[in-house]
Amino acid sequence: MLFNSFSFAIFLPIVFAIYWLLPHKFRWILLLIASYYFYMSWNVKYVILILFTTAVSYFAAIYIEKAKDKKRKKCVLIWAALLCLGVLFFFKYFNFATESISNILSLFTIQISPLTINLLLPVGISFYTFQTLSYVIDVYKGEVKAERHFGYYATFISFFPQLVAGPIERTRNLLPQIKERHLFDYSEATYGLKLMAWGYFKKIVIADTLSRYVGTVYDNPQQFTGFSLVLASLFFTIQIYCDFSGYSDIAVGTAKLLGINLMNNFQSPYFSQSVKEFWSRWHISLSTWFRDYIYIPMGGNRVGKAKKIRNLMVTFLVSGLWHGANWTYVVWGGLHGLAQSIENLFVSKKKQSELTGRIKWGRVALVFMFSTVAWVFFVSNSLSDAIYVFQHAFDGISAPLAYLRDGFSKIYIDWTILLKMVVMIIPLGIYDYVSLKKDVIIEIGKKSLIKRWTIYVILLLVIVFFSQKGIAAEFVYFQF
Repeated sequence: MLFNSFSFAIFLPIVFAIYWLLPHKFRWILLLIASYYFYMSWNVKYVILILFTTAVSYFAAIYIEKAKDKKRKKCVLIWAALLCLGVLFFFKYFNFATESISNILSLFTIQISPLTINLLLPVGISFYTFQTLSYVIDVYKGEVKAERHFGYYATFISFFPQLVAGPIERTRNLLPQIKERHLFDYSEATYGLKLMAWGYFKKIVIADTLSRYVGTVYDNPQQFTGFSLVLASLFFTIQIYCDFSGYSDIAVGTAKLLGINLMNNFQSPYFSQSVKEFWSRWHISLSTWFRDYIYIPMGGNRVGKAKKIRNLMVTFLVSGLWHGANWTYVVWGGLHGLAQSIENLFVSKKKQSELTGRIKWGRVALVFMFSTVAWVFFVSNSLSDAIYVFQHAFDGISAPLAYLRDGFSKIYIDWTILLKMVVMIIPLGIYDYVSLKKDVIIEIGKKSLIKRWTIYVILLLVIVFFSQKGIAAEFVYFQF
């Protein structure tokens, strides 16, 4: 069930109404039923997978907490991780692994046919697998207590607003809220609705509009040369941000309607002045997950420079692989790891701290350009497609006016369409810039009745006017 579908428009009000009418002790049951129904709307069969990973992590955590022997605790932790990651590997990486092995062997003139399995990737499997893993690891480290109530725990893992594309919630934040008694708070609920509206604006108005042009080029980049490749790459940089942060806004807003606070997953990442800062603002729940469960356990930044670079590279290469079973994602992750390593080598700690102060637009532009270059690998279907884009992106630039004109015309963008895009993106830039210091939704709420409702009505009209009627486009991160 997509957030931007008609079925969700029916589903959410029903869940919202029943939730607040039910006594507190029954609400978790409603959330669990609603969450499993939400997940099964994609494929009923794959509910077995989330049940399996939920059960494995639930019983493993209880055993780990009860066990006295450290070796047994560690053994159970390893087995639980292997079982959960094994499911993820089989569905997401099996074909990639066998094809990669076949390609490597072919370099040594050993020809074998890769064994591939035609499987549909379960929606959200990477997200809920990481959530179960962090829970078991936290119990093992003694940071949280093992949850004895299977229903509460199953609701925590499957909570529908963040189930299929995050945020990847931590036990200490979400699980207690599942069990807490909530009283309806009008201001929190209206805040959630406003955040959802902003998320829909980013997804339906900006991301879905840009995706048509990105798809036109990147589905078959060899048909294009010059500025059309640059345009598509710039469009994707904005598209993926609006698509994914839009989903997160809708997820956080939906949870607020139910009195539950999820973590903020994005904080104006394209205003970052370093790659390190970018990752403190982009997909925060995932970047902090990798920091806490991979980077820090490897030694983090408490080691020498060489090992610190190793830790960064391993973390980002794994991050790239998490995003998809393709070498393009690994290269994308490697580029970000390399960029952070260079920053650590050549930018002093004092200089790095200065980058979080007053905005220096040259640095912002540099990080944005780097992000765009890295996104080329992310959006490309293969490494050869990405290389083609770099090789031909500046064909014809010696005649600048013709270069620009041909780029727009090849993907059927005239000046009216371009103006519409600019008008759409300007509010995004203003919102994110103001968000660096203030909560925009709260600030709008402080304005007079006429001013704030004028803004709300315009936003809703724009969403309705620009939406593709009868079509609910998937969110980009559903494939991960």
